[in-house]
Amino acid sequence: MTTQSVNLDQLSINTIRLLSVDAVQKANSGHPGLPLGAAPMAYVLWSRFLRFNPQDPHWPDRDRFVLSAGHGSALLYSLLHLYGYDLSLDDIKGFRQIHSRTPGHPESNLTPGVEVTTGPLGQGFANGVGMAMAEAFLAAAYNREGHTVMDHYTYSIVSDGDLMEGIASEAASLAGHLKLGKLIYLYDDNLISLDGPTNLAFTEDRMARFDAYGWHTQHVADGNDLDAIEAAIRAAQAETDRPSIIAVRTVIGFGSPMEGTSKVHGSPLGDENLRKTKAFYGFDPDQSFVIPDEVKPHLLEAGKRGAELQADWQKRFEAYRNQFSDQAELFDVSFAGKFPDDWETDLPKFAPADGPLATRQASGKALEALKKRVPYLFGGSADLASSNEMPTKGDISFQPGHYGNSNIWFGVREHAMGAALNGMAQHGGVHPYGGTFLNFSDYMRGAIRLTALAESSATFVFTHDSIGLGEDGPTHQPVEQVVSLRTIPNIIVLRPADANETVEAWRVALQQPKTPVVLILSRQKLPVLDQEKYGSARGLEKGAYILSEADGTPELILIATGSEVSLVLEAQEELKKQGIQARVVSMPSWELFEKQDQAYHHEVLPPSIRKRLAVEMGSPIGWHKYVTDEGTTISMNRFGLSGPAEEVMAYFGFTVENVVNTAKSVLDGNPDGIEKKEVLS
Repeated sequence: MTTQSVNLDQLSINTIRLLSVDAVQKANSGHPGLPLGAAPMAYVLWSRFLRFNPQDPHWPDRDRFVLSAGHGSALLYSLLHLYGYDLSLDDIKGFRQIHSRTPGHPESNLTPGVEVTTGPLGQGFANGVGMAMAEAFLAAAYNREGHTVMDHYTYSIVSDGDLMEGIASEAASLAGHLKLGKLIYLYDDNLISLDGPTNLAFTEDRMARFDAYGWHTQHVADGNDLDAIEAAIRAAQAETDRPSIIAVRTVIGFGSPMEGTSKVHGSPLGDENLRKTKAFYGFDPDQSFVIPDEVKPHLLEAGKRGAELQADWQKRFEAYRNQFSDQAELFDVSFAGKFPDDWETDLPKFAPADGPLATRQASGKALEALKKRVPYLFGGSADLASSNEMPTKGDISFQPGHYGNSNIWFGVREHAMGAALNGMAQHGGVHPYGGTFLNFSDYMRGAIRLTALAESSATFVFTHDSIGLGEDGPTHQPVEQVVSLRTIPNIIVLRPADANETVEAWRVALQQPKTPVVLILSRQKLPVLDQEKYGSARGLEKGAYILSEADGTPELILIATGSEVSLVLEAQEELKKQGIQARVVSMPSWELFEKQDQAYHHEVLPPSIRKRLAVEMGSPIGWHKYVTDEGTTISMNRFGLSGPAEEVMAYFGFTVENVVNTAKSVLDGNPDGIEKKEVLS
């Protein structure tokens, strides 16, 4: 390597550093420490290894790069601008400003080249594991002898904070078990976290921990040693049976007067310190956002090579198409986020004569049917497949040497599963799903929230949805989880009433290209509703629909979700015997109902009928909008109890008798109802 090339390397790195800290200083907000310390490893990765085409950020076989340490987003934006993505210098100058394309933490739906929305520590670590899983599955599914259409790496820069988070431990354990050899992480080992040195709380041998997980581990003693970083990445690529992590000893805030301290982690350098930092790197202290003439062409070379790689890949893919046309079409459809024309063909239909069926069981039957037609439905359960009724057929699941199997054993790792699903969805080519008990959705909430924020598509399947769980008791009986999930923006929560609504829920779930869908399913068996007598389950797609109309003008509207729908149908019959006419509305999804126009809202819930009763075995929060000030709910304001399900539900008032009595109290102008108060006291 010539002296000139070495100097250009260093000049490029320093440009990345100072462009980043200028953005932070202009915003008077951000994290300058990571860009100053980690720029050399990012430069080596992007200039010498990463396969990408900035003109087509969605090339299916590109390498994926995840900045798990998302607080260092200024570094990522500098890289994207300098390496040729559609991110202008003005965008860099707009760092952390409202409506800019350079938000405080990376957002994949805003910024070209950002692979996944990161920031909450540990999430990006687990996202990368999901991406590597998707790559391994798709390579096994599509590659043929002499035809390789899926063959790329997933890289990430991770921080001390990422490694401290429990989600990263779960994800690392899973990745090690799965032997994901195309997963390579660069650990920014700078010994500093936000509050001070890491030795205040983080003193274990990190690489020994990853050795135990089954990872290939290396150390680079000097984060400014480009050749050592390059050699370590090459060694990681050569290790095909283990994921790799490279601990690169860096100095946070390198080159600034505050280097090596927590003061440079999350605050701008300040004008004077920034001037001194620029002087340290040989830049003019009085100039900002400087890109030397020779740097930009040099950095653009990596993208030009990537464009050539993509052109070569496209030729190879066309040869693949000529020989494997069906597989090529499936590949195209999957990466377009769509489904084969016949994807709905085998979906089951249920009749009352089939007998009662838990909605978790109906979900399992629907998913099995879908996977026959959509082979890239990729997912599994957190060690609860038999309880979630997830497909488990076949000799083996997604395992080393058997990456072509689409059923995943996530193990008891809900945190990691949620973030891995998000990574899979962002990778593309698969539609991910994952299941556990509803009560454990709390473990996954951060990942679900990020999936929604990223406008990504994944299906979260949560069974054992209420106090109907019974004997396992309040530790496992969800009460507040459904309303908690409903509060997340850009999400669809579906709680189907019976087997046919469950099938419709899956149909809806797979048609949401930018919205994650949550299925809330029962443990207990429920009657299959007679669609010749009641409204069609296709009404689920509108969020709420008239399931059973009154004989004449309704005096009262009974609203329910999930298992409680059959309960209010029985109550409707009892009220009818007493001369009271009630309409029954099944309301599986608030979010879908809110998408309908006002005319439909008034058709289902006429403003003239304000006497309403909502029945749901969960928190009453949010129901007032639908029941009005003249109505009420039968719901849960406390934790449940351990006991046989029927007895628990009866104790809390989920009986025909209590629904009838509460409905009558609503009609009498007493929506709080004496009977209900006594039941829940």
